[in-house]
Amino acid sequence: MSSFSDETIPSHQPIVLGCGQLCLDYLVTVSSFPNPDQKIRCTSSKVQGGGNTGNSLTCVARLGFPCRILAKVADDSQGRYMVEELESSGVDTSFCLNAKDGASHFNYVIVDNQTNTRTCIYTPGYPPLLPDDLTESLLLSVLDGVRVLYVNGRSREAELLLAQKAHSKNISILINAEKRRAGLDELLSLADYAICSTNFPQDWTESPSSPSALLSMLIRLPKLKFVIMTLGEHGCVMLERCSDEVSGSEEETDIDELHESLKQNTDYTSLLPVCNSSLVTRLGGNVTGRLVIVTAEKIPSSELIDTTGAGDAFTGALLYGLCTEMATEKMLTFSSRVAACCCRGLGARTSLPFRTDPNLATFLATPP
Repeated sequence: MSSFSDETIPSHQPIVLGCGQLCLDYLVTVSSFPNPDQKIRCTSSKVQGGGNTGNSLTCVARLGFPCRILAKVADDSQGRYMVEELESSGVDTSFCLNAKDGASHFNYVIVDNQTNTRTCIYTPGYPPLLPDDLTESLLLSVLDGVRVLYVNGRSREAELLLAQKAHSKNISILINAEKRRAGLDELLSLADYAICSTNFPQDWTESPSSPSALLSMLIRLPKLKFVIMTLGEHGCVMLERCSDEVSGSEEETDIDELHESLKQNTDYTSLLPVCNSSLVTRLGGNVTGRLVIVTAEKIPSSELIDTTGAGDAFTGALLYGLCTEMATEKMLTFSSRVAACCCRGLGARTSLPFRTDPNLATFLATPP
């Protein structure tokens, strides 16, 4: 297993850095979810590395952009397997810290073919990544050449220390906010970009609606350039802060009314993702911005295998888009297509596309 030393030679090529936990997924598919006390046979099975950070970085690497991971990994057979799998995908694991007496995190994942849903049973490992693990030498080396840092708050104290150092070096920070966690507020305050689960914006802001919650996040987090709320098979909604000047006499637009109007003018019948954006407008709380709706690709039932990791694939594609300076609309539809590719295989990484995938040709063959 790779481990960091002061002699590690950092790359000077722009890089995506992810900090988080590695997790091993034991996946099975079943024709229908079992009843209590029932014994059934699986229809297929797979053992594969998982975890938000590892999945998203695998996506970035397959798309051809350099990336590295900072994590504490148990020196057991599962830990070694996960590191080797990441390395085989092109992810730099040289900054992974070796926990000799640790145990790896793992997930049991049951994929129900009847309902196209999946159930995850998580078993945490140990020990966690701690601030004391992050020496000044390691922090300087792991951040060298980094363009975007990706965090999710699972190792919050260590991630906060890393994010503070990244912020001091003007490195952009993308946070994936799935649910409220202790210490997450401090990470959010440092973030330039946020991707949230469907419920997080309202849970965190206690706003009466999802659109007003997105606006509340931009008001409360002045560093945030955009916030995205993922909606699974219904796509996603983004609220983007804009510097475009609007007329001083222009009245504020109600965010809920703007969202409803945009929904009514969005083509939800399209098989491929479509992006619909509002005009830049004054939204309240001294925020000027625009709302963007992106639909999800409609995957035929015969091709839909497993939604595990679709959100991580979306995040990985978004990281790629940010680093290559894709236009917002192109970046969001690109990310939606990459997420759809992920759903066509069992596990979070099986069907992650490479940059040569024909489905991505229109996005990668043209300038950003």
